Amino acid sequence: MPESFKSIEFKNDKLVLINQTKLPLEEEYIATDNPERIAQAIEKLEVRGAPAIGIAAAYALALCFKNFNGNTQERFERCYKRLASTRPTAVNLFMALDELKKTFLESQNSQDLYSALLERAKELHEEDIKMCEAIAENGLSIFKKKSTVLTHCNTGQLATGGNGTAFNVIKKGFEEGKVEFVYVDETRPLLQGSRLTAFELGKAGIPFAIITDSTAGMLMKDGKIDLAITGADRIAINGDSANKIGTYGVAALCKFHNIPFYIAAPMSTVDFDCKNGDEIKIEFRAKEEITRIKGVPVTRDDYGVYSPAFDVTPAELIKGVITDKGIFHLPFNFTK
Repeated sequence: MPESFKSIEFKNDKLVLINQTKLPLEEEYIATDNPERIAQAIEKLEVRGAPAIGIAAAYALALCFKNFNGNTQERFERCYKRLASTRPTAVNLFMALDELKKTFLESQNSQDLYSALLERAKELHEEDIKMCEAIAENGLSIFKKKSTVLTHCNTGQLATGGNGTAFNVIKKGFEEGKVEFVYVDETRPLLQGSRLTAFELGKAGIPFAIITDSTAGMLMKDGKIDLAITGADRIAINGDSANKIGTYGVAALCKFHNIPFYIAAPMSTVDFDCKNGDEIKIEFRAKEEITRIKGVPVTRDDYGVYSPAFDVTPAELIKGVITDKGIFHLPFNFTK
């Protein structure tokens, strides 16, 4: 029996987030009206996934004006800058902050600036819920038979304001009898696959198995994968897509084994100011995320570490990008 949960919710004038760093062993929730605490949650990956980051940041920017009576312009600029510094690769973060900026400029002299900003944050949240459902509906056509799917990282409810992007396509496919099994990469170094996607697959009642990232190629060689689908944190207008480190490897393996590789993301993830993947800024993470697991050393801390959070998959490796506006193929003529 599928189990329901909410990963991000605005309730009792506070933002309530499930602490993703504790999953799947513990379901702990963070309830706060402190914008700095939300910024820290984004940085610590307590909330993660490009759409969810944007929604959390929008609520945080609104909360900057809860019970505030000082210089609104100075306050806005400081809060905007702080939140913008949290995760530079996620285009949704800047989209959400800029939407709140528009509302701020329109309502700056309002008697209740907080309510105006909060209302816009709630609208963005609701829009994301609807986009997730549209992506899932549009994605059903990729399943040509009852399929075994490979996915990487986490793209479900934990990554969005709704039921997810790539995960929601898989979930809808399962409900329609088009998906029979899912292999989920553990997704090193932070194990978003084995911790988060596995948690969501279990909640949804979808049969699955966790694999190491390096197992995917063997499964493809043995004919056990019908298609692969992941999300994206930023998509250039030529189709080059940044996603969790390891995605490029999955896409390259799919190309070699003639397996369709898809990306699912809302149109808001397409950066129309970004020509190609070379222009995407890649975030680098602390070395301890590799040298330690849950704070426990697995190698020496004084060893050198190279730890990009994302890689860029070239457009020519992508069979299609599933969005709320439809499925786009090469040459990826995205439209706003």
